[in-house]
Amino acid sequence: MPYITVESGALSDAQKKELIGRLTEVASEIMKVPQEFFVTTIKEVPDQNFGIGGKTIDLVKEEYGKKHFGGEKNV
Repeated sequence: MPYITVESGALSDAQKKELIGRLTEVASEIMKVPQEFFVTTIKEVPDQNFGIGGKTIDLVKEEYGKKHFGGEKNV
């Protein structure tokens, strides 16, 4: 049974549904394995629990928002 796992920040229910469906569809086509055999999990990790370049993701998003949107836009 193929197993797909995704780690990401918080996602809406609609985003999770679409992500699971599309990942399964594409992987099924590429691997020539029926979609019914795929298992997919999503692990949501709070922005404060991982980082890039020595900064937590919440800080990176805040800095990005200030630079690109002139304020603290949620990225």
